[in-house]
Amino acid sequence: MRILQLCNKAPFPANDGSSIAIYNMAVGLHKNGVDLDLMTLNTKKHFKSDKNIPKAFFEDTHYSSVYKNTNPTLFGLITNLFSSKSYFETRFYFHEFEQKLIKKLQANSYDIIQLEGFFMSSYIPVIRQYSTAKIVLRAHNIEHIIWERHNKSVTNPIKKAYLTLQTTRLKKQELTAFQQVDYIVPITPIDEKILAQWVDKSKMQTVLTGVDLTEYQLGNDPLYETKSVFCFGSMDWLPNQQAVEWFLERCWPLVLDKIPSCKFIIAGRNIPDSFKQMASKQIHVLENVPTSNEIYSRYNVMVVPLQSGSGLRIKIVEGLSFGKAIVSTPIGCEGIDVQNNRDLLIAETPEKFADAVIELVENNEIRNSIELNAKSFAKEYLDNTKLTATLVRFYNSILS
Repeated sequence: MRILQLCNKAPFPANDGSSIAIYNMAVGLHKNGVDLDLMTLNTKKHFKSDKNIPKAFFEDTHYSSVYKNTNPTLFGLITNLFSSKSYFETRFYFHEFEQKLIKKLQANSYDIIQLEGFFMSSYIPVIRQYSTAKIVLRAHNIEHIIWERHNKSVTNPIKKAYLTLQTTRLKKQELTAFQQVDYIVPITPIDEKILAQWVDKSKMQTVLTGVDLTEYQLGNDPLYETKSVFCFGSMDWLPNQQAVEWFLERCWPLVLDKIPSCKFIIAGRNIPDSFKQMASKQIHVLENVPTSNEIYSRYNVMVVPLQSGSGLRIKIVEGLSFGKAIVSTPIGCEGIDVQNNRDLLIAETPEKFADAVIELVENNEIRNSIELNAKSFAKEYLDNTKLTATLVRFYNSILS
């Protein structure tokens, strides 16, 4: 089987949710015998040098990338008002990538062309023109749902009006893309149920993002802090920013009231200055951490206080795989078949969320039980090679 994997973000180093999802998918496909070509946008915002790609991964995936600055600009925001398309999506379509894609399609014959996320759907017309391959959209999220949820919390009337306009356009484009592709691979069962409103179930195969569990082993950090809570993720993603703000404003004071010596660690990429300015004895800010293991091995309870979002939270997958005790909102663990009070704790209100954090920090017996169950869950349900094998079997069935 020959597959072309088209990505809107360079996957290595795999240091955020979408790049982890792309990288692990590529590794899993190769391990399952797929002849794979990976072609990616390499954006200014998430730039990753091709020189740092491991030689084996570079060769196994026939890796290629095209650089482009896709950052929003004031000019782009204004001129887009006179367009019918969403600015969220049009930023990822450009001539240089299209030309390189055409050359690749002319030089190779593919069975499957897998789009990693909706934002690569702009290239469907050129794919149809130059290839007879089945086009599959791997839906990392349902993008318009993320923005609909986010917009509910926007208070500035001008910003709200602009985002509402963009979200309306985005939804229209996304629903069109669902009909244009041959098949869809939702990343969670929840997303599959939502997509069933617009897409026949026979056109879908849900496959969670898996991990190589051998890479998720906690180190014995001599600086391990028992009375610590951490939130880890890409802080340039609006739902993550909103989550940290909610936790700091609504939950953290309640935790400190019971455990005055507790520390809250905000870790990840592109942390906003507003969070950095909060740094204190109780709040630590760690940006651009070299490896995830450093965070998971040093700090105790993981929180995922998401109030909006869609798809699968890869950091939840990582946390479970490391065997961490996690407190999440229902949205935070949406799409993963975890059981509350067994694999993690789920809480929706600030009071219950804070109580859950306090319980895990203070009660070693309960925390240890949750940690063991989390690790067991990951072993059973999150093995990357097994999950990708399910997708390869699906592809074989549609090709035959």
